[in-house]
Amino acid sequence: MLKRHLWIIAVAASILGAVPVRAETVTVTIEKMMFSPARISARPGDTIEWINKDVLAHTATAMGDWEVIIPAGKSGSVVLKTATSVDYYCRFHPNMKGQISAPAH
Repeated sequence: MLKRHLWIIAVAASILGAVPVRAETVTVTIEKMMFSPARISARPGDTIEWINKDVLAHTATAMGDWEVIIPAGKSGSVVLKTATSVDYYCRFHPNMKGQISAPAH
């Protein structure tokens, strides 16, 4: 039964010209008290991974949505749930700012 459903989805996608999009991992490095790159593009389902190369802990905080705590020398991640643009910052160091936007079609 599952194979039949997958076949139907594949046929519908080819008829409609839709190509399934695979989730990706987008990496942001934290170094010298900055997110790099500061602006990234990602789709719902993509994972954003922050790699902290600083000697201080940081966060990636989207006010009212999510927060990832990233200890010194470690990494943290979040899976995007929506296609809207979001600004984020480090709660410990508010001058550190980043932005995630949906890719242009």
